[in-house]
Amino acid sequence: MSVKGTREPAKGSGPGTAEAKGGDNGSTMSPTDPAGIRNVALVGHSGAGKSMLVEALLAATGAIPRMGTISDGTTVSDSDPSAIHQQRSVTLSVAPIRVGAVKVNLIDTPGYTDFTGELRAGLRAADAALFVVSAVDDIDGATVALWGECQKVRMPRAVVLSKLDHPRADFAAAVVRCREAFGDSVLPLYLPAADNAGLIGIIHGTSSETRVEEARGPLVEGIIAESEDETLMDRYLGGEELALEDLIKDLETAVARGSFFPVIPTAAEAGMGLAELMALMTEALPSPLERVPPPAMTLDGTSLKPLRCDPAARLAAEVVRTTVDPFLGRVCLVRVFSGTLREDSSIHVGGRGLADRGHEDHDADERVTHLYSPVGQGLKAVPQCIAGDICAISKLANAETGDSISDREAPLLLETWNMPEPLMPVAIEGASRSDEDALAKSIGKVAAADPTLRLERNPDTHQLVLWCMGESHAEVVLDRLRNQGVKLQTVDVITPLRETFATKANGHGRHVKQSGGHGQFAICDIEVEPLGRGEGFVFSDKIVGGAIPGTFVSSVEKGVRAQMLKGVLAGFPVVDIKVTLVGGKTHSVDSSDAAFQAAGALALREAAAAAKIQLLEPVSAVVISVPDEYVGAVMSDLSGRRGRVTGTTADDTAGTEITAEVPDQELLRYAIELRALTAGTGRFRRSYLRHEALPK
Repeated sequence: MSVKGTREPAKGSGPGTAEAKGGDNGSTMSPTDPAGIRNVALVGHSGAGKSMLVEALLAATGAIPRMGTISDGTTVSDSDPSAIHQQRSVTLSVAPIRVGAVKVNLIDTPGYTDFTGELRAGLRAADAALFVVSAVDDIDGATVALWGECQKVRMPRAVVLSKLDHPRADFAAAVVRCREAFGDSVLPLYLPAADNAGLIGIIHGTSSETRVEEARGPLVEGIIAESEDETLMDRYLGGEELALEDLIKDLETAVARGSFFPVIPTAAEAGMGLAELMALMTEALPSPLERVPPPAMTLDGTSLKPLRCDPAARLAAEVVRTTVDPFLGRVCLVRVFSGTLREDSSIHVGGRGLADRGHEDHDADERVTHLYSPVGQGLKAVPQCIAGDICAISKLANAETGDSISDREAPLLLETWNMPEPLMPVAIEGASRSDEDALAKSIGKVAAADPTLRLERNPDTHQLVLWCMGESHAEVVLDRLRNQGVKLQTVDVITPLRETFATKANGHGRHVKQSGGHGQFAICDIEVEPLGRGEGFVFSDKIVGGAIPGTFVSSVEKGVRAQMLKGVLAGFPVVDIKVTLVGGKTHSVDSSDAAFQAAGALALREAAAAAKIQLLEPVSAVVISVPDEYVGAVMSDLSGRRGRVTGTTADDTAGTEITAEVPDQELLRYAIELRALTAGTGRFRRSYLRHEALPK
C-alpha cells in the first residue's frame, strides 16, 4: 500500500525500510505502550498458505534466518508433532515480528474444521483478521461462514490473496470470488505487476495502465462511501481531485472499524506483497486500544465496569492455549487485556462454565515464575507483558485453556468465548490395567489444553468416551496421549440402551438357604406391568394379612431396583415399569433385609423370563443449519438414518435450520458425514430427547 500512516504508532517506520527489516525481530521486544502492538490472526482454509505467509514475514523481518517448509516440518507455526504428521496446522501459534516501532503478533490458526476451537481462541487473542485466500482455489463454505462470524462482532478484516506465483493463479478471477463471497466492500489496493515483479498501487494513481485506472474509480468510491465526511462523495462526483492524504486517512479508519476490507496480492516464497502487507497491518489495522476487551465479573458473578486496555489498570488476562512441555511443565499462551503481567508476581487463576466437558470449575492462587514471548513453540524470556500484548507463562499448576488470570488481591473472571460443541464420540481403553492408571493420569493434562474435548465416563456402559470435533481432532488427542507413554486402543462406542417390559408378567422370588446357625429365608411374589415412556418406576404394596412385614417390603423394593440397574436381558437398565408386591412368606429367625433384597431381584428376573422384553434406544432432538442448496440432500440423508424431520425455518445466515428427531446410534459419525454432505458448511447441535423402542 506504501501508505505512510496517519495512525500514530506507524509514523516514521514504514515497511521496506532498513529499520523495518533488520535487527530486533520482535520476539524480544517488550512494548511499553499498547499503541505499538498489533494482534493479527491469519485465518482461512487449510492449504491456503497461512503458515508459509507467516514464515515469509518472519524471514523478511529478520526473525528467522530463512524460511522453513511444511513438507519438512520446519515452519515456525507447525512444530507440533501432529501438525508435522498431518501436514497441516492443528493448533494456533504466535510469531511476533517487528515492523518499524510496531510489534505485530502474527497468530497463525488452523484451517481445518476439526480445529475450530483453536481458530476461535486465535480470534479471541486478536484485534483483526487476515483472511488468506488462495488465488488458485475456490473459497470454501466454512471460510464464508467464518467471515459472517467476524462480521457480527465487527472485527476488522483484510483479504490476502496468496500463491499468485502459481501457474494457475488468476488475480482478477480471485478478486471476483472474494467479492461474491464476502461482499462489495472487498476491493484490491494493489494490482500485481507484469510477471509478478511487484505490486502497483491503485489509490495513488501513478500508473497510466488501463487496468489501474479502471480499478481506481471503484476503490476511491468504496473508500468515500465509508468516510465520515459526507461531503466527499459530492466533491468527488463533481470532479474535484481529492487529496491523497484524506483518502488514505479514510481508508485506514474504515479498515480499523471493520467496514472496508482491502485485498493484498502476495506470493510468500517470492516475497511479493510482504512490504505492502506489513504497512497495512501497522497503519490500518487497529491497535488494542481501539478494541473493547471482553466483559468481566467478580468470582460470584457480579458484573464489573468495562475494562480498559491500560497497562496501569487492574490485571485481566486469558489463557488462549495450553501445552504440556516435558521440561517446562504446563505452558500457557496468554492474551493480556488490561493491566501488566510481571515476572515473580502473584496471580489468581480461575475457570468456569466447562464442567459439562470434564473441566470442573476451579480457582487457585499461583506465582508467575517465568514469563516469555512465544515464537511458535520457542520461548524468549521477557520481564513483563502489558495490556494488549501476548505472552507465555510456564509452570502454572492449575491453568487451563479458557481460564482467566487476574491479580490475587482483585480476582475476576472474563466472559468466555464461544466454544464449539464436540459431537463425535470415540471410546478408548488402556491396553492393560497399568495403562488404565496411566490413562487416568494423562487424560486430564490433555483435556486441560483443549476445551473442545469433552470427557465422559458413561455411567451405563462404563466406557471412557472422548467427544471430539472429528477424526483429525481425535487423531491428535490420541497421539498426545500416546506421546505421554499411554498404551491405549479405541473400541466401538456402545449406545446406552434401556430395557422395559412389553407385556405383563408375574415373578416368584425364593431365597432360602440353611447352612447351620442363622439361615436366609425370603419369599416374595410380584406382578410387573409396563408403563408409558418416561413414566419411570412405580412400586406398589398389596400384601394382605401381613404376610411380609413392612420393614421387609422396602427390602423387596431395594432388590427390584438393584436388578433394574443391572438389567434383565442385555445388561441395560430397566425403565418404565410398575411392580406390585402381592404375596410372600417370612421366617421369624432367618428372614432379613439382605434375604428379601435377593428375593426381590430373583422375582424380577423370573418375571422377565416369562415376559416380552423390549429394548429402548436413545433419541436426540437435532437442529441442523445448512445453506439452502443442501437442504434436500440433508433431509434425504436424515430419512436414511431413521430420522423424523419435525420442521424447517430460515436461520440468520441466509440458510435453513432443520429440526429432527434422530436415534443416537445414527449420529455416531454424523459430525463427519454432515461435513462431507454439505462441503463443510453444515453444522448441528443435539440434545437428549427420550428413549423409544428399538426396531427388530
